[in-house]
Amino acid sequence: MSVDPCPLEELHFLLFDVLGLEGLLQAPRYAGHDADGLKAMLEAAHTLAAEAFGPVAAAQDADEPALIDGQVRLHPSVGPALRAYIDAGFLAAPFDEEDGGLQIPYLLAQAIAAVFSAQNTPLAAYPGLSAAAAHLLRAHGSPEQRRVWMRALIDGEAFGTMALSEPHAGSSLADLRTTAYPLGDGRYGLRGSKMWITAADHDLAPNIVHLVLARLPDAPPGTRGVSLFLVPKRLPDADGAFTVQNDVKVVGINHKLGFRAAVNTVFALGDDPDGPGAVGWMVGPPNQGLRCMFTMMNEARIGIGLCAASLAWAGFRHSLAYARSRPQGRRLGVGDGPQVPITAHADVRRLLLLQKALSEGGLLLALKAAQMVDLQRIAADAGDAAAGARAGSLLDVLTPLAKAWGSHFGLIANDAAIQVLGGAGYTRDYPVERLWRDNRLNPIHEGTNGIQALDLLGRKVLGQWAAAALLDEIARSRAAADAEGPALAALSAALGPAVDRLLAATGALAERAAGGDAEGAMALATPYLLLMGHTAVAWLWLEQARAATRGLARGPSAHLMGKLEAAQWFYAWELPQTALWADLITRGDRLLLDADPDHL
Repeated sequence: MSVDPCPLEELHFLLFDVLGLEGLLQAPRYAGHDADGLKAMLEAAHTLAAEAFGPVAAAQDADEPALIDGQVRLHPSVGPALRAYIDAGFLAAPFDEEDGGLQIPYLLAQAIAAVFSAQNTPLAAYPGLSAAAAHLLRAHGSPEQRRVWMRALIDGEAFGTMALSEPHAGSSLADLRTTAYPLGDGRYGLRGSKMWITAADHDLAPNIVHLVLARLPDAPPGTRGVSLFLVPKRLPDADGAFTVQNDVKVVGINHKLGFRAAVNTVFALGDDPDGPGAVGWMVGPPNQGLRCMFTMMNEARIGIGLCAASLAWAGFRHSLAYARSRPQGRRLGVGDGPQVPITAHADVRRLLLLQKALSEGGLLLALKAAQMVDLQRIAADAGDAAAGARAGSLLDVLTPLAKAWGSHFGLIANDAAIQVLGGAGYTRDYPVERLWRDNRLNPIHEGTNGIQALDLLGRKVLGQWAAAALLDEIARSRAAADAEGPALAALSAALGPAVDRLLAATGALAERAAGGDAEGAMALATPYLLLMGHTAVAWLWLEQARAATRGLARGPSAHLMGKLEAAQWFYAWELPQTALWADLITRGDRLLLDADPDHL
């Protein structure tokens, strides 16, 4: 059964009809491109993903990486697939022309990433990490670091990693123990151990660039004392060629539930007691490493949200194809007669609508965040501080939502895909069980969803009042929908109570924190994220409904009718859940604080 997990019709609709990608091309930064050229690039990505990424996904999952004689061995199909991706220019495409890229909109770059993720998410992780590492060096690296290392990452001569966690600390970066000692020549020697590091060893390129958080000997405690270092797998020899093995060694592989093709490791820095340690260079100022690393982490968080939505989207497409072709049972009240496809059964349609609403809503959520990155860049080029601040505030809110809402509900969508297939769903005869396993890691990747909720509420909402940017966008959309016909006005009206709940919940939490009960406020961060996430996705479904209505005015379309039905389903079946989350918050539920762990 041939299935396209990422149909171009859907991406064209989201990019051009909903998000107005062509509008970005009016800015000088992107004026060298036109819509036809961007569509051709997207089509080329779609073809390459189907030919090079999709066919090897199951084999890479079944034959996971192994550590042999101190070296990580990947499935033999990984290298050729990634080389085809790099040679086609997709790794370099989002970077500025002066850096060797094509300077395409970041929005399009993320849509291209969705195409490859829908076919084979673990494989797409390698270039995704490399691109994020290169963007970090573009923002914080020295001119020499950008010339040597950023360019190597963009050209595919090196791959990148982010090395934050340690075995004893996990996400608690204040407790990092890896130490960096100055060697007296601008270099540093690092000693320590890192855990959960994706892509820390392979032979896909001549070098690997590790971006490592560590402490200087005189660093202050906590996150205020964390610095960032560039530690390559291989160091330059006397001729400048990268042939000298650095003291960086993988000592174990984490054997994961899913995402298996993306090797995940434990590695040691400075394991040789007689050597200088793992040699590296500081990136950015001393003790500002976490601030610099957030450039990479926030890009990765948008990427995780996109990855989660892509996996959910792929699961939906596979389960939809199965349901359309699987005859079973008969319509109610028909005793004999022929069997019908299971799409004829209401509860199967419920599972399909659930997947469509969550996956396509999550995909647009991540793409909307990517659009804000473009608007920030355009504003910076134009010296428009106000426009940059507006885009930045909305991006601040959308980033944790894309990551956490997308991965939480993307997993629910993948679960529904398995259910549609029944017993066949949890066999390896179909990819839906693998897609679920791959997606199960995303609520943990790049900071657990609970950490995202704390970041959203504590830093973005109570600290920066960034929620106002989202509320302003929703108000503008509702006003436009009210003027565009009764069906859209009805959706706008249904969104109103959710917005009111979000406002009330935000006020209640702000008052609680200001009154000295910050712990009580932050205990409700997760229901707050779910409340804001559902409200934001409902807004984005309103935007999809508006675009679909405009399209249907030009002629009939099953795709656009499906958009309207999915929007109606989300409003009827999902949006009412905001009442529960808002109630927990506004009445100040304390069960999470008062429950005794010894009673559990």
